[in-house]
Amino acid sequence: MYSIFELAPQFQVSNLYWGYALFGAFLMGIAKSGIKGIGIIIVTILAFVFDPKASTGIVLPLLIIGDIMAVIYYNRHAQWKLLMQLLPWMMLGVTLGSFIGKEIVPEIFKQIMAVIIIGSVIMMVWWENKNEKAVPNSKWFGGLMGFCAGVTTMLGNLAGAFSNIFFLAMRLPKDQFIGTAAWLFFIINIFKLPFHIYHWESISMESMAVNFRLFPMVIVGFLVGLKVVKKIKNELYRKLILVLTAIGAILIFFK
Repeated sequence: MYSIFELAPQFQVSNLYWGYALFGAFLMGIAKSGIKGIGIIIVTILAFVFDPKASTGIVLPLLIIGDIMAVIYYNRHAQWKLLMQLLPWMMLGVTLGSFIGKEIVPEIFKQIMAVIIIGSVIMMVWWENKNEKAVPNSKWFGGLMGFCAGVTTMLGNLAGAFSNIFFLAMRLPKDQFIGTAAWLFFIINIFKLPFHIYHWESISMESMAVNFRLFPMVIVGFLVGLKVVKKIKNELYRKLILVLTAIGAILIFFK
């Protein structure tokens, strides 16, 4: 049994790979400060450094640390009515995704992650380039986006593209977008914990030893990200989300 002060053999990687992991944690903090699209890049980096499936258990505690800071900072901007359109369906998707993902071999798991990202990017670009952009107001739209987000967040912490589509469609201003997403993912990531600990067994003392080495960089990234987000206007923010999501999709597809 390993403690949080020593690394298990499967997590002993080169200094160069540790540099990648620390950079990924730094980007995690920036993402949680409000630049949502780079979440996919972080997933890609940590899936590259560690085993793709094992990396999901390392990413989740990092996400929760970032979520806590985001909820504290953006709490007043949350739109609870929109959040509740997604949350029940996301929980259903997480539950289904936990059973699907448990039986998938690592190589297939990675391919599924890549397909999910590419499909999400296509969907986001299609939405932004529609001639008619009437905001969907039927319950099926929130249900579909929430369910897809739930399945994909369990399979690879990749719910961002679907939640981004929903919030972009709702025409949320930047701060409301960030605040609503902060609460949504804080709740759903806490909900995912038992599945990772008891069902997938991807979170353990061994994986937490990695997390304790990465947590400080999440905090630094969040503080840096706050300064960046303040300088980004609403329209540029929407385009930035699309571009960063597309970059992450390409990286994981060709890994």
